[in-house]
Amino acid sequence: MSSEEELKVEPFGPSLKRTHYCQQLNEELVGQEVVVNGWVHRVRDLGGILFLDIRDRSGIVQLAVDPGEKPELAARCRLLRAEYVVSARGLVQMRPKRMRRTDSGTGAIEIRLSSISLLSRASVPPFQVQDDVKAKEELRLRYRYLDLRRPSMMRNIIIRHEAAQEARRVLSNAGFIEVETPFLIRSTPEGARDYIVPSRIKRGSFYALPQSPQLLKQILMVAGVDRYFQIVKCFRDEDLRSNRQPEFTQIDIELSFADESDVFKISEEITCAVYGKLLDVELPRPFPVIRFEEALRHYGTDKPDVRYGLRLHNVSEFFADSQLAPLRDSVESGRPIVGLSVPNGAGYSRKRLDTLSKTVRELGAFGLVWIKLLDEGTKSSAGERIGQRLAFGLASHLGANKGDIILLAWGEEAKVFTAMGRVRTQVAEIERLAEGKGLAPVWVTEFPMFDRDDETGAITPMHHPFTAIFPEDEALLDSEPLKVRARLYDLVINGQEIASGGVRISDPALQNKVLQVVGIAEEEARRRFGFFLDALRYGTPPHCGIAFGFDRMIMQLCGTESISDVIAFPKTTAAACLMSGAPAPVDQAALDELGLALKGGDEK
Repeated sequence: MSSEEELKVEPFGPSLKRTHYCQQLNEELVGQEVVVNGWVHRVRDLGGILFLDIRDRSGIVQLAVDPGEKPELAARCRLLRAEYVVSARGLVQMRPKRMRRTDSGTGAIEIRLSSISLLSRASVPPFQVQDDVKAKEELRLRYRYLDLRRPSMMRNIIIRHEAAQEARRVLSNAGFIEVETPFLIRSTPEGARDYIVPSRIKRGSFYALPQSPQLLKQILMVAGVDRYFQIVKCFRDEDLRSNRQPEFTQIDIELSFADESDVFKISEEITCAVYGKLLDVELPRPFPVIRFEEALRHYGTDKPDVRYGLRLHNVSEFFADSQLAPLRDSVESGRPIVGLSVPNGAGYSRKRLDTLSKTVRELGAFGLVWIKLLDEGTKSSAGERIGQRLAFGLASHLGANKGDIILLAWGEEAKVFTAMGRVRTQVAEIERLAEGKGLAPVWVTEFPMFDRDDETGAITPMHHPFTAIFPEDEALLDSEPLKVRARLYDLVINGQEIASGGVRISDPALQNKVLQVVGIAEEEARRRFGFFLDALRYGTPPHCGIAFGFDRMIMQLCGTESISDVIAFPKTTAAACLMSGAPAPVDQAALDELGLALKGGDEK
């Protein structure tokens, strides 16, 4: 009999259906006959017993056949190749004691193979389907269907499913109703570029893919839905990075007759349930709250990682009469000097300190000065211009001790705090300060309502123009809009923004006023989202909401650094799908039907 005949593909039938997934097999099933379906992971012929590893979505199980007892079956197994699809039948048995493993759920057992059926052949894969794959990301994305077979990737997909189910359970039990909103909507301003979809029926008009269901979920509150949620795709045509994709997923939530405390409560319930179930952790509630201004001044970011100390301090008062002219001049011109004490940092090399100084300058601060607290005194990059008395005064203020290093930066307020916030993060990575610290959720609140565009100088919404403001700040809308505080809140976990939301404007007059502040006149507002402004006039309840960045949440749960690892079919940083070749040109006939003509661009 030829090898081709021995490996003939068999039709799938009832006798070949699985009885168990691979990782469902355990010691309690010893002596039972089972059937597993999956892919050949590898064949190991050790000269005695022949071992065959089968992989399915749950993991891998080992099969064994003795060539002395079943030579024909062993011969068939030797002809199997990686990624062939098979159905295998056999008895569950304990492995010999010396061969049992604890790093796998099936490490103590194996299947004594009695028959195996080939269901599908496979070409030689372009890379090995295993967790320690050496292939570059571009190749793995090109063959994403093979990449997803890797146990770690399949684990991520399953975690994503379980997290979604847990969130749905919590929200449904709390009286929320899942409502789907459309993907083809009118373009509305939300801060990023829209993906535009041309209409065939109405030539010259376009839909937009929603950046979020923001206006639609507010309209659902007007409609009386009262408590809404949706696990929904959102689309933004913006530059990508490790935690951003052109299409991403939110757990979108809105509720009426509620305020921030109600949003915090349901958000914490979701967070504790999802992280608790999948990481087996218990998060203390309520989560701590930090105001936006406090976050910037103490951590240099509105996404603070509070697992470790390293708080920033404004130490300008120490340099009013300093011999160090750049710092003295900074104080005189109203620019702050920001200090950071690094425990055990006195041993930092010049190379490391130069790297930190480069970070500070790249982010717009004017410079970095360091002071090492040594047994024999102090040593500073500023030399004797920072005397011992000043150095020890700073040390006392910052809580620094011998063996520590003090880092000082100066410049424009926003830039210097941001720069030192980055230094703080780099130091934490160097010292591994976050290792073993678990999860540290924190609410950041009281964001500015508006920001100023660096290029145009125009006033823009920090988030979007539909957020309520603190009543006591309404008088500032005309005179000092940049001082207006919004009733916004972000949930941050370990330095990653996991959710963001706010109390909404329910007063039509205030909504029009806010739109005017950001340069959207009444006529333009009517043109762009008059449907929403009309809805506000028909009895709008007080309402608020939040949206969880579901992909970022799953990224944390899976312990990966990129959301590409937790999305089944992600895009590259060039917004391309390497597997399908999207985006791609369309036939001229399709463009003609839409009444579109291409102008410039890549002709390829």
